[in-house]
Amino acid sequence: MQVQALAAEDRAKLAETLLESLQTPIAEIETAWAQEIEERVAALDRGETQAYAAEDVFAEARRLIR
Repeated sequence: MQVQALAAEDRAKLAETLLESLQTPIAEIETAWAQEIEERVAALDRGETQAYAAEDVFAEARRLIR
């Protein structure tokens, strides 16, 4: 393979560039989370779902895995 012929430093730079090209920009992720939060709050307001205390959720999870 031609990539293996590159110097280690060049392969590392190439790998970093390739990985960065696969990552979603942070602003895009933040926008998606903001939209998700708005949708969840709206569902709560419409009575379509209910909220549970984190302590209760974690206690139930611990109970289920024992």
